[in-house]
Amino acid sequence: MLIPLALIAFWPSPVDQPVSGQLTAALHFLHRHGVPGWFNYKFLEAAANVVLFVPLGFVGRLAFPNKRWWQIGAFGLLVSGCIELGQLMFLHERFASSSDIVTNTLGAVIGALVAGLSAQAQERPAAFRQRASKKQ
Repeated sequence: MLIPLALIAFWPSPVDQPVSGQLTAALHFLHRHGVPGWFNYKFLEAAANVVLFVPLGFVGRLAFPNKRWWQIGAFGLLVSGCIELGQLMFLHERFASSSDIVTNTLGAVIGALVAGLSAQAQERPAAFRQRASKKQ
């Protein structure tokens, strides 16, 4: 999981650069066919940043089940901050952005919350089985 994240984060040029023309054409097509204007490149980039960090939060919560969602979110903030600092210092074709830090952190928090909800859902049937066996 960390290898694809590192490859995307530290690729020397923006990872969407090879498909930017096709992406622009697809967005123009969608806008001509009724998709609202807010669904634009900036929105897609932000959504991609969120999605990119959901697995980090999910796996982080599973690896450290005693940590709270905000602690996993703080870890996502730290990882994202290191990535953006690395881009700023070493990758001149990439752009460090505070909005990337916010969206990446949001993705980690969402992943942690989903993992927590999943763990709770798995615990409930076990609790019901224990209660049912005590009644018998």
